[in-house]
Amino acid sequence: MEVNKADNINNKIFWRHLLSVMVLLFLSTNGFGQPPIKAFVVKQGKIYVTLSKNISTEVLDEFIDQYDLQELDLKTFVRTSRPDSLKKLGWSVELNNNEMIVLAKLMKAANKSPDAVDKILLAQKNYDNGNISLKAPVFGYNRFTKKYPFAVRDSAVTFFYRGASTANKVMLAGTFNNWDPEALAMKEVDSGWIAAVKLGPGKHYYKFIVDGNWTIDKENQLVENDGRGNNNSVYYKSNYLFSLAGNQNARNVYVAGSFNNWDPRGMKMAKTASGWKAAVFLGEGTHTYRYVVDGRWMADPGNPDQFPNEFNETNSVIQIGRPYQFFLPGYLNARQVMLMGSFNQWRNYELRMKRTDSGWVLPYVLGQGNYQYGYEVDGKKPTDPATGKTMAIKSLIFAPNHTFKLSGFEKARSVFISGDFNNWSPNGFAMTRKGNEWVLPQHLAPGKHVYKFVVDAEWMIDPANKLREPNEFGQENSVIWIEHP
Repeated sequence: MEVNKADNINNKIFWRHLLSVMVLLFLSTNGFGQPPIKAFVVKQGKIYVTLSKNISTEVLDEFIDQYDLQELDLKTFVRTSRPDSLKKLGWSVELNNNEMIVLAKLMKAANKSPDAVDKILLAQKNYDNGNISLKAPVFGYNRFTKKYPFAVRDSAVTFFYRGASTANKVMLAGTFNNWDPEALAMKEVDSGWIAAVKLGPGKHYYKFIVDGNWTIDKENQLVENDGRGNNNSVYYKSNYLFSLAGNQNARNVYVAGSFNNWDPRGMKMAKTASGWKAAVFLGEGTHTYRYVVDGRWMADPGNPDQFPNEFNETNSVIQIGRPYQFFLPGYLNARQVMLMGSFNQWRNYELRMKRTDSGWVLPYVLGQGNYQYGYEVDGKKPTDPATGKTMAIKSLIFAPNHTFKLSGFEKARSVFISGDFNNWSPNGFAMTRKGNEWVLPQHLAPGKHVYKFVVDAEWMIDPANKLREPNEFGQENSVIWIEHP
């Protein structure tokens, strides 16, 4: 019997793809300990949907809603194994045995895809790229429906699960105990189950395990996907209290600021006996804000720290963390020097520097991340005294946790790294030649990131990274996953 070589190659490619998916699934379930298997993975231009046959209806519904997969009718396929409707939508069945299903579909560029399901999946992919859950948490507050927020005393937070009076055991698992399903037992009380956990300020993911069944907190409106098919509830341990005295006759008071895209109705404050308050988590960095009282915007009268804004008024300022000392030497005859950068949307009217005997300084707090910045001297960009040319934009990397490397290209004049982690700046983050490699450290938040190298102004994917996905230009971006620390 003669075996076709092309078929052999295709089979090897298929099993290599499938093995890669299964490795990803093993790592995700091993790291988070949340059966059954359910995953939505984009790998080398294909979408893979993987489900274990023992998945419950409730968990499957959550998965379908998370990725807008209603048109695929996955529940019918899990029950009957009939692929007719899936094949009409361009999906193939890569694996279907007693334990598991693996479906796959070739991904198209967004501007070439007329199929409705393609558009849904591409939109979901783009949403995941920019989802706040994949970035360092800058801001957050809790939103519960039928119950009060968890009780907090000092660093201890009391998690509460309502009902389940017939349950034999309820456990609590989350990022705070490495998702160990057996580490934290909840205690039954008259209206449900409780467990106290010591938490530091920030964003924490959790789930309840009721007699072995994992479930999100149904009374918590904050639910996020971890990128591997698992929906998790989100709890923010606050570290700042917004407070506005008086205004007792106001009907509604909101907080709007740089941390929530200045949404005038993004965070409602609670009325108290003396005014209004709202407990939030704010990440390290500099935050500007105003109160919106019955539609009227105002700076915080109780906060003397303020920056000028574009309306010839002021925004209140909160700085959390240690400041970085920006310094521009010289220019002692200048009347005004302004600092601007990607951290304040390059506003040239906001950050006025102070003159010293040797130059101009400004302490400014920055959170973890990758930044670019520059100066304006009396309304003009300064020149480099050594060259006489306009001073180049500078870059700063705070808390680098990954080093990008590109081997070869020893004759290249310049190599830059560009991705979603530095706003796709094509020439702001220069790599350095070390031996036979170009290298550059960057800060990457947990989750998925997409990137490319720019070699002598030519964009290219990472030749050493086989994990890729299509982009909106009909080409590909390299993909990297950063695990939670």
